[in-house]
Amino acid sequence: MSLFAQYRIAVLVPCYNEAATVASVVAQFQAALPGASVYVYDNNSTDRTAELARSAGAEVRRESRQGKGIVVRRMFSDIDADIYVLVDGDATYDALSARDMIARLVQDRLDMVVAARVEVEATAYRAGHRLGNLLLTTLVASVFGRTFTDMLSGYRVFTRRFVKSIPLLARGFEIETELTVHALELGLPVAEIATPYYARPTGSASKLNTWRDGLRILWTIAGLQRSERPLLFFTSVGGLLLVPAILLAVSIFTAYEREGVFPGLPAATLTIALTFLAVLSVTCGLVLTTVTRGRREAKLLAYLQQMAPGAREELRVRSLNVTGQGGERDLALVPEIRASSQEA
Repeated sequence: MSLFAQYRIAVLVPCYNEAATVASVVAQFQAALPGASVYVYDNNSTDRTAELARSAGAEVRRESRQGKGIVVRRMFSDIDADIYVLVDGDATYDALSARDMIARLVQDRLDMVVAARVEVEATAYRAGHRLGNLLLTTLVASVFGRTFTDMLSGYRVFTRRFVKSIPLLARGFEIETELTVHALELGLPVAEIATPYYARPTGSASKLNTWRDGLRILWTIAGLQRSERPLLFFTSVGGLLLVPAILLAVSIFTAYEREGVFPGLPAATLTIALTFLAVLSVTCGLVLTTVTRGRREAKLLAYLQQMAPGAREELRVRSLNVTGQGGERDLALVPEIRASSQEA
């Protein structure tokens, strides 16, 4: 049995007005991953995206709420598989690379493999997008200590336990940032594989706005820093408040020593207020750090409740070794056993 025949593989293709490319994307992944199920989620396309995807052999579903993040969240919720391949429907990614990504995922027991884009054509990656990707990657690394070289890649492979443990909140193109942060936050085993990246075919237009979506992603990172590293975030805010408080206090005491007269109530009141807010900010950081730890533990428990790729097959073999022909029967009881243990 081949590596790819052992698992239920789902190829997830979120699309918005990709009539020029969606049929070729479906055909390429069907050829690269025989037996995989290809799902195209149409996000209010005004062209023939859904029709052409269905004709190419994909299962087409519709998501009426606009936004890539919303579509991916719906995909992760709806579809049950062992391995998930998430790819854009613009024909810029290499379908054959999915085989290497899945093999790496299974053999190294990883939870996510990201396709690091390598330009095949000079026009494939716009300069603004490249600069934005570098900036965002650097910012995430400063918060979480490590990151990927291509944090905003839209081509990724996941395990079921990754997909079913991430509470996605992003609505738009900041979804890639959230996927990356989930892996870094929980310390999940991940990897990158260099893959070819092609220019969009004629007739296909990018939906990504460099400045608008870049600012949105920056805002997402700021929010993630506040929620994932609250002590660092609120201590920084407290420090910014404390600096003017100290400067005001120094000026007040300097004026008092020089002139022997208290300079006035407003300056003293402002100094006290800024100092109080700085202390309050640090206190909030300490409290929210405890909250964040509890939330992270809950996400980790949700992650650990899912089987890794290959675990089911290993369990089946062990059951056969122990119980003979009763192995499959015992394996079928695993969900019930797990549910009973959780209730207990």
